[in-house]
Amino acid sequence: MAEEIAISKFKATCLAVLERVGKTGRPVVVTRFGHPVAEIVPPREQKRARAPFGFQKGTVRITGDIVSPVLNPDDFDAMRGEWEPPEQR
Repeated sequence: MAEEIAISKFKATCLAVLERVGKTGRPVVVTRFGHPVAEIVPPREQKRARAPFGFQKGTVRITGDIVSPVLNPDDFDAMRGEWEPPEQR
């Protein structure tokens, strides 16, 4: 059976109670006027979350130049100086 503690005593020793539950794994029932109002239980085992960065490490292969433009700048009118705004055509 779980240990019982009065709410006034729990309020005064909250951190110690939480630490004890975490270490021993035994729940503690908090009572008010002899009636249970809360149960302090140890946390469930958590699945380890995947890191937000680096989780795809090793899944990409670079096969060419990743710095140079994909297209030749001369392929664009604006780059050759031949582009005019539509209202001036």
